[in-house]
Amino acid sequence: MNFIVSTWAIVVKDVRSELRTRYALNALLMFVVTSVATILFALRDDELSPEILSGMFWVVIFFTAMSGLSRIFVSEEERGTTLTLQLVASPSVVYFGKLLFNSGLTLILSSAVTVLYVVVFPAFVIKSPLIFGFTVFLGSLGFASAATIIAAVIAKANTKGTLYPVLSFPILIPLLMTVMKSTARALDGELFTAALGEFQILVSYLLVMTAGSYLLFDYVWKE
Repeated sequence: MNFIVSTWAIVVKDVRSELRTRYALNALLMFVVTSVATILFALRDDELSPEILSGMFWVVIFFTAMSGLSRIFVSEEERGTTLTLQLVASPSVVYFGKLLFNSGLTLILSSAVTVLYVVVFPAFVIKSPLIFGFTVFLGSLGFASAATIIAAVIAKANTKGTLYPVLSFPILIPLLMTVMKSTARALDGELFTAALGEFQILVSYLLVMTAGSYLLFDYVWKE
C-alpha cells in the first residue's frame, strides 16, 4: 500500500511540475502540429495506401515523443532535485512513478495525432476501431516504457538532445514495425483476429521492456 501511495506521489509531483512549466506538453503539441502540417503540404492530393499512412502516423509519434519524453529525468538534473529524490524514494517507486507519467503523456500525444490525422487526411479512415484502439494503447505504453529507461540513462550526459533519439531508435524498431503493421490492418478493416499476432508481440515487448528496465533502474539511477 505504501508503494502505491509513494508511486502516486511521484506522478502527482511530475504532473504539477508539468502544469507549471508546460514544457513537455507545449513541445509535444507544437511538434505534432508542425509535423502533420509539413506532411500535408508535401503530399497534397497524393493517394496514400494504408501502409504509408500508418507509417507516417507512427513516425510522427516517434519523433514527437523524442522531443518531450526525455524531460522526465533531465528536468530533475536541471533543477538539482535528483539527490533529494534518491533520498526520499526507492528506485522502484521512482521508476514506476516516472513510467506512469510518461505513459499518460504518450497516450495524450497519440490521441492528439489521431485526431489531427482523422481531420487532415481524408484517407485516414479507421475501419477497425478495436484493432486501432488496442494498437495505440499498447504501442503508447511500449513507447513510454522504452523512453523512461533511456531518459534515465542519458540524464547525466552532456549531449542529451542528440543522444536520446540515437539510443531510442534501435530499441524501438521492433515496436515501430509491429504497430505500423497493426495500424495498417485497422485502416484496411481487417478482423480483430488478424491482428492477434501483432498484439502478442506488443504485449511481449511491453513486459520485457518494463521488467528489464525495473531490474536495471537501480544501477542506472544511482550511478
